[in-house]
Amino acid sequence: MSDATSYKFRKTDRTLMQRLFEAPSVGKMSPVAKVVAYTLLAVWSLFVLFPLYWVVITSFKDAAAVNQGPFFLPWVDFQPTLDAWRIQFTEDADCTIGAIGRQLWLLVYNSFVFVVSPVVSLDPMEPAICKIYLAFTNSVVISTFSTALCVLVGSMAAYALARIQYAPRFGNIMMFVLLLVGVIFATTYAGIPWWASSAVALAMFFFLVRALRGYFKMSLKNGDILFWIISQRILPPIVVVIPLYVMFQAVGLLDTHAALILLYAVANMPIVVWLMYDFFSNLPIELEESAQLDGATRFRIFREIVLPLTRPGLAATTLLILVLSWNEYLFAVFLATVKVQTMPIMVAAKNTGEKGIFWWEMCALIVVMIIPVIIMAILLTRFISKGVLLGAVKG
Repeated sequence: MSDATSYKFRKTDRTLMQRLFEAPSVGKMSPVAKVVAYTLLAVWSLFVLFPLYWVVITSFKDAAAVNQGPFFLPWVDFQPTLDAWRIQFTEDADCTIGAIGRQLWLLVYNSFVFVVSPVVSLDPMEPAICKIYLAFTNSVVISTFSTALCVLVGSMAAYALARIQYAPRFGNIMMFVLLLVGVIFATTYAGIPWWASSAVALAMFFFLVRALRGYFKMSLKNGDILFWIISQRILPPIVVVIPLYVMFQAVGLLDTHAALILLYAVANMPIVVWLMYDFFSNLPIELEESAQLDGATRFRIFREIVLPLTRPGLAATTLLILVLSWNEYLFAVFLATVKVQTMPIMVAAKNTGEKGIFWWEMCALIVVMIIPVIIMAILLTRFISKGVLLGAVKG
């Protein structure tokens, strides 16, 4: 073979330009490409992490360091201080170990009161407690339970839409909506308990569907249902916040954990359905058909086969919903008046003084607020990976 058509495999046979700009082997980058890629990643990481660094160091500054800055390096540009952290707890007389311990019992007791209140008349406890700790525990409870409920129900709905073909009658849907409106009016204006009006509406819906099912011809498909679900997320929340306030006030759930948990779960469920629908649709259906031939039920297939294979998507969706629930502000402002105020409300309202916002104190609260989300992201990182389905189907 002539020299013009020969291939060079040895490192000594390659020129300097080839060694710099050509990949040494399949799956690897050339030295120049590696330097460029890592430089861009470093610059982008600095761009993303700098706001977090700025918040952290600002929480250790005083008024002079903030107003005379910008200062970036502790012990070099400015002298760190714990004044912002100390103020958060010393200015509140109830931020003591005993008050924080009573908060744990408060959550347990009030949850019990909420469960038994329809049967037994009990008054909730309202001890003097640390407002920061109250807001933090409220955010943890509301975000955790709303995320769990949203992901559980939303993933099951997404799997059903991905594997089962639905054709609900349009007339039945409109009948259900009209009965729901009737329940709202009966509860709000007639003073009928919500559980009684809801039971009557469900009974009427059952009998009307059986009596009028032959008159409704138009039906919807799975694509129509998916579009309707995502349209609920497109709707601006400010449009529905006043009706939601009136509704929760009528049913006696205003300023309760249950109200925010249900509202956050419903508001974020369209995101779960749309994200998990794509993951479920891309799964090989042969796995589920094989399990059905072995006698597995639909729920067992979903729990033991589908969910483990979609673990990366489930982890990413859970983290996204947790962040959205943790940072939600608008609904909490209107529905959480005193007892269930969350961290976003505390951050926005606590550190506003007569001369403006005390940024160093606000940054201390922000650091406390972002720690749980960072911990959750670290715990879910190992589940967010690629290639889980490689080799799932053999033959």
